[in-house]
Amino acid sequence: MKSGKPLLQIMAETTDTDYWNDSCAVSELEYAIPKGAVGATTNPVIVYNVLKKEYDLWEDRILQIINENPLYDEDEVAWQLIEEMAVKGAGLLYPVFQRENGLKGRISIQTNAKYYRDADRMTEQAVKFNTLAPNIQVKIPATEAGVKAMEEATYRGVNINATVCFTVPQAMAVGEAVERGLKRREAEGKDTSGMSPVCTIMVGRLDDWLKIVADKEGIITDPAYLDRAGVAAMKRAVKLYREKGFKTRMLTAAYRSRLHWSELIGGNIIHTIPYKWQVRYNNSDVEIKNTTDMDEDPGMIDELSRKFTDFKRAYEPDGMKPEEFDTFGATMRTLRGFIGGYNKLVDIIRDLMIPNPDV
Repeated sequence: MKSGKPLLQIMAETTDTDYWNDSCAVSELEYAIPKGAVGATTNPVIVYNVLKKEYDLWEDRILQIINENPLYDEDEVAWQLIEEMAVKGAGLLYPVFQRENGLKGRISIQTNAKYYRDADRMTEQAVKFNTLAPNIQVKIPATEAGVKAMEEATYRGVNINATVCFTVPQAMAVGEAVERGLKRREAEGKDTSGMSPVCTIMVGRLDDWLKIVADKEGIITDPAYLDRAGVAAMKRAVKLYREKGFKTRMLTAAYRSRLHWSELIGGNIIHTIPYKWQVRYNNSDVEIKNTTDMDEDPGMIDELSRKFTDFKRAYEPDGMKPEEFDTFGATMRTLRGFIGGYNKLVDIIRDLMIPNPDV
């Protein structure tokens, strides 16, 4: 910690990089916002973990939702809870939203991961979420259907946050889709000045996937390279976004080591950082300097591209077509995780709706 300030706050104040709290937990937001965080995010796994952590804050409210809505099934109760968690977080961030003229201070709420193949259902859910609070951002997966939904949702005034995204081709498809949506709005005289779309690359999850591939296929490479694959993809996407002039801003997520932060500072990007990593970073001695614009080792890029087809697919802008996004290994693993997290959340709701008589 330098100058008596947390390092993340120093980063936010001295560079063009912002950060969000990677959760809607009240206690975490109360830690992060005074230290410079200008956003927050949720997904099914995050909501499940927040509920476990802050169950005492939500149990009575869940029971109230159940009692007030006798025709609700467990899914409807779960989504009511998800929405209310997002709204509570939005309230904590609203002063930031006002201070930043609506361009920062948003909380992301994620569309139902089970809809990942249905553009219309994702769009309609995004439009609904957009009415929950003034400072809502809506997460839509960068699947083939999700990219279509992002264009339509953007056209309809939704600030999107592309998620389930690990690769440069996905990021480029997102940036192009948002541009189409913005141009459609502008052609009809609708305002876009206050819109702040975001595209996430889950850098750690790309690293995770390549390590699985290496293990499955018996590939030997410098292990340090496998800790930088996601960083390399993120840097390339940031550079391409700058060249294309996309309005969408790149965001990095899924931390596995300090590299996923320290090697991605500067470049007008955002970090969405879990609480435990915020504490680690804030108490570290990492130098705050622009690293996003520093090129990665060409030898590393060459070796990963030669040995890992999936790295080449992830790194090259034309490495995948949209119809291939859904079957990319990291996409499938993450969708399964998000749907599994949602199912665990529903299990908690079910136990409150139908208590186990054997316990």
